[in-house]
Amino acid sequence: MGSLGQPDVGEPKLERSQLDGPKIGGPSPAGEESDSSRIIIVVAVVAVIAIMGALAFFMREKPQAPKPVSPYLASVKLSDLKMSAAENFIGATVSYIDGTLTNASDKTVTHVAVQVEFKDDTGQLAQREDVPLQVIRNNGAYTEPVDLSVAPLGPGQSQTFRLTFERISAQWNHAYPDIRVTDVTVK
Repeated sequence: MGSLGQPDVGEPKLERSQLDGPKIGGPSPAGEESDSSRIIIVVAVVAVIAIMGALAFFMREKPQAPKPVSPYLASVKLSDLKMSAAENFIGATVSYIDGTLTNASDKTVTHVAVQVEFKDDTGQLAQREDVPLQVIRNNGAYTEPVDLSVAPLGPGQSQTFRLTFERISAQWNHAYPDIRVTDVTVK
């Protein structure tokens, strides 16, 4: 403005609201953008958390009822354990545990599962395997391990068994592992 209150010819004419500047507490275009971007971020985070929670809920494993302990566990005896190893056709070492399975019950045994624990040099667990016990069956020209469901073990009978391990931990101390019967099925 000129000295007499008249607008100068070269100056642009400004409105009164432009001269006062932004009003305190009033919306500004930059403030509206940051508020809406915060809302979008919060909604996205809540959506991701809800989706992850739903996935975790629906993909969880159903709790399994503990399997009742077979009353015939004590009736099955393992004895005469021997370990051996051989190379298979691809050059890998396969380890075997052979022994005798005795059925001291008055029922026919159709399945035996064992837990085998290999220890390391400090006596700590190096590897644990839960495996079905297989009995050795002679098929004329050769012998092969078969499941007890194929060759059941009658009351008072004994049969040679074999456990096969394709891979044993490198930390194993090469001592005989602990073998525990964990399941017995009879008929």
